[in-house]
Amino acid sequence: MSVPVQLPFEQAGPLQPAPLLRELQLRGPIHAIRTAVGDPAWLVTGYEQVRRLLDDDRLGRAHREPERASRTGKSAMFGGPLGDFDTEQADHRRMRALLQPHFSPKRMRALRGRVEILTANLLDELVAAGPPADLHAALALPLPIAVICELLGVPYEDRAQFRAWTQAAADITDRARSEQGLAELFGYGQQLVARKRADGDADADVISRLAATEGVSDDEAAATGMFLLFAGHETTVVAIGMGVLWLLAHPEQWQALVADPSRIDAAVEEILRAPSLGGGGIPRYARVDLDIAGVTVRVGELVLLDTGAGNHDAAVFPDPDRFDIARSAVAHLTFGYGARYCVGAPLARIELKTVFSQLIARFPALRLAGPIEELRFNTATLTGGPAELPVMW
Repeated sequence: MSVPVQLPFEQAGPLQPAPLLRELQLRGPIHAIRTAVGDPAWLVTGYEQVRRLLDDDRLGRAHREPERASRTGKSAMFGGPLGDFDTEQADHRRMRALLQPHFSPKRMRALRGRVEILTANLLDELVAAGPPADLHAALALPLPIAVICELLGVPYEDRAQFRAWTQAAADITDRARSEQGLAELFGYGQQLVARKRADGDADADVISRLAATEGVSDDEAAATGMFLLFAGHETTVVAIGMGVLWLLAHPEQWQALVADPSRIDAAVEEILRAPSLGGGGIPRYARVDLDIAGVTVRVGELVLLDTGAGNHDAAVFPDPDRFDIARSAVAHLTFGYGARYCVGAPLARIELKTVFSQLIARFPALRLAGPIEELRFNTATLTGGPAELPVMW
């Protein structure tokens, strides 16, 4: 490999791949890089390699010497190693077994009607307020928060408070702010668990059920609940926002969906695949020496599995930078793969399908209210996404 490329990569625009990352992808599936904080790492961009490594036990989130490990950024939650190296794999299996029943297909299907009601209510408010409107503030942000609050048993009236903490915890530029946000979020989770224990309704919601599970401490229930709170709304907020942006930036795709609502499922999968390449990647640390596409990765080295780049691999997705809701179905990597496939994927799909089904029915003439180039994006947080979505109809 030549001199490592420095991250982050420059962006060509909100709906364009980063040019340097596209250039790297053309050179091969793995590259020596420097992270945003200057640490050495390997960036994996090939679809087949990312897919296989997502389910490879030779990689993990823990590190034998965490204080010496490369970091991706300053976020306390995602910037460096997590967990105990010796027990990581067993801990992960236990956690999945603990969470899976709460996110079973049956439980998720039971939520669909409630998601439809919440979406309809928010769109009623949008109609009443009239255009122009910020669809981020009116729909993309409040809907996932309301859904995850009901599922977990988190008071919706606390949304401004915990949203601020999750945004702080995800800060990739300010370690102190990230640590403080994480601490505040965990403290809030402890208070919720204590309150639910006092209430005594063990089946009221996910956090109540976790707290009532044998072998789960209050701190574990609090930490798990707050992780679900973060993951259960931040990523869906971004997916809704980017989905609206992709569709409205390609009016012919929006009109095709309006004309044929049966395309909703395919449109949602393309929305999940399509977000622009940003030079990120899911962090993993090599637990042993291993070979990746002919490159020797040494134990302890940081490996970034770039699912976004994999979703734009031209060998798998023809003309990958084209947004096309009629694209032939190929399994994207947005929710991961194998043993680390996202347990919340069914809920995210329900929310996205509900949102876009109702939007095309009620706002067939929806359009952006200004140039894409003038939109503001969240650049300091891990999840990113639009900070605003001005629309007309």
